[in-house]
Parts: sequence; C-alpha cells; structure tokens
Amino acid sequence: MMDGGLINGTITLEQEGLALLLPMHVVADRHGVITACGPTARKLCPGREIIGENLFSVIDFRRPCGIRTIADLLHAQGQKLHLRARDGHDIPLKGIAVPLPGQGCLLSLSFGIAIVDAVARLDLNASDFAPTDLAVEMLFLVEAKSAAMAASRELNEKLQKARMAAEEQAYTDTLTGLCNRRAADRMLSRLVESGEKFSLMHLDLDFFKAVNDTHGHAAGDHVLQQVARILKEETREEDLVARVGGDEFILLISRITDHERLDGIARRIIAGLEQPIPYGDVICRISGSIGTTISDYYEIPEIDRMMQDADSALYASKHKGRACHTIFIPQPQPRNGAAGSAEADRQGELPRRADRADQ
Repeated sequence: MMDGGLINGTITLEQEGLALLLPMHVVADRHGVITACGPTARKLCPGREIIGENLFSVIDFRRPCGIRTIADLLHAQGQKLHLRARDGHDIPLKGIAVPLPGQGCLLSLSFGIAIVDAVARLDLNASDFAPTDLAVEMLFLVEAKSAAMAASRELNEKLQKARMAAEEQAYTDTLTGLCNRRAADRMLSRLVESGEKFSLMHLDLDFFKAVNDTHGHAAGDHVLQQVARILKEETREEDLVARVGGDEFILLISRITDHERLDGIARRIIAGLEQPIPYGDVICRISGSIGTTISDYYEIPEIDRMMQDADSALYASKHKGRACHTIFIPQPQPRNGAAGSAEADRQGELPRRADRADQ
C-alpha cells in the first residue's frame, strides 16, 4: 500500500510510489550522500550498491560545468543536466534536479536518445520504466522494427540465394556440371575486356557418335560425364571448361600462352580421353581432337574471330587423323589482301565443317 498526501502545500510520497513514478530517481542529502534510488537507477552501476555512496563518485556531471556539490546542483535546478555514470559503460544520461526539505536533492534521470543502447547493454525491459513513459512505446517500436528488419534480411538472403542458384543454373550444363556456352561467352568477354592473356582450346570428341549408335544415349551421357571429369582434372581452378555442344567443349586457359605448355595440356587431355570407359557390361572408346588459338595473336582479340581460328585448328587436327592437337598460327597478310591461314594449312586444304568425318 502506497501512502502519501498534501501537507502544508508539500506532497509526501512513500519510496515505493516514487520508484513507480520515477524508476530512475536518486535522492541525496545535503552532504551528497545517496539515501535512496529507484530500481532502474540501481542498474546504472551493475553489481554495486550505490546507496550510502557519494552522489558525485557515482555520477559524473558534464554540463553545466562545475557541478561538484549539492549546492551547485540545486543552483542548476530546472536546467537540463548532461551526465554519465562512473562505472565505465559510458552511456549518456539526461537529468533534472529539484530540492528536498532538509537541503537535500531529488535527481530524476533518463537515457534520452541513448535508450536503445542502454536497454541492450544494461539488460533493461519495460518494467524498468514508468508505465506512462514514452520510452516503453519506443522500445516496442524498436523491437518491432528489429523484427521487421530481421525478417526482411532473411527474405533478402533467400531471394539472393535463389537468384544465385538460378544464375548458376543458367550458366551450367545440367548433364556434366560444366559451364555452358553462355558462361563461356561471358568469361571470354571478361578476359578480353581485362586485357589478360589467355588461350582458347576447342575440343571435339572422336568416335562419340559410334558410342551413341552402338550402346545408346545413356551410355553416351555416361561418357560425357567422364569427359567432364577428365577435363576438370587436367585444368586449374581458374580455368574455364564449358560444354558448348553435344560433344564439343571449350577450354579457356588463363595466363598460359606458351606453345609447349599448351601442347602438354592437350596431350594429357587426349591421353585421358583414350582410356577405356566402362559402362555396365560394355567398354566405350573415344578420343579427342583439339584446336587452340592464343590471345597474343590479336591486337584486339575478337571473340568470334578467335572461335573461328580455334575451329580451323580443330579441323586441321581432324584432317591429320584425329586424336591430336593443333595450334593456330596466323601468317603474314598477303599483298593481294587475302586472309592469312593457319599452321594447319600446311597439311593441305582443311575439310569444311559439313564434311567432317564420322565422330
């Protein structure tokens, strides 16, 4: 039961009622000794009993300047006070002081705009504030906003993951897990724009049609998956391997333009492809022909031109008997303005694409 009343124009109120109305109040006598405080004011100094301590050892008065005694504090009565607790958490406080009988002082405190930080750092809740304090509504709004933002972040993360998954699917060959033509074109554009040196290999499988015709498309799909594994094993993580057709593949080899190194990569790939591939009770046998062009050959690499030159070198490999590697070598421009040729031309006229032998 809270007792109180009006005596000779002075309101009397029990500590319980004062704590309910002003949970962040501090009462100090004329010597500055704290004689009472509200429950929330106690939390300003966690693990420390402030009753009996000197007010000015508990609270640091910042503005107005020069407040060091109760007399100074009462002289500033009615003014907004800027202060902080001296326990190290450094949360800014606002306050106002009024005199009490016996030359004591009642100090009412609040967190002001620092309330959100105070709630988090001092583990406060709605019961630590007066029921009519607008801070309670503010806390609910902050909590609602935090929940809404958390839900929004979660939704954005899901949308981002879905977008990334859709994008990855759009650039991935579903059968082999390799990149597809769209991914190869995008990577080619990036390499050209960056000016980074690279080599473009065009691989076409030999005798793959015979696997499909003899053992069925399921066997052919199995062979393509094994081809993808071999290509990934023989290239680096920074290189790109793409399936761009039924049995055609593109390899973009970053920062390698040396002929011997490229020939070594191609020979290892061809050797891997020539290994027998078991499928059920049958053995599938294929090989591969490769044509390569190098970005160094072009003053400004053009994707379509490079693809055509790698394709020409690939057909030269086919013409030479398959299972080999040819590097496109541009030749000096003839005086009559005819287009240059490739190293492969030395082997004779290249077969046209429509005349390719059975694969």
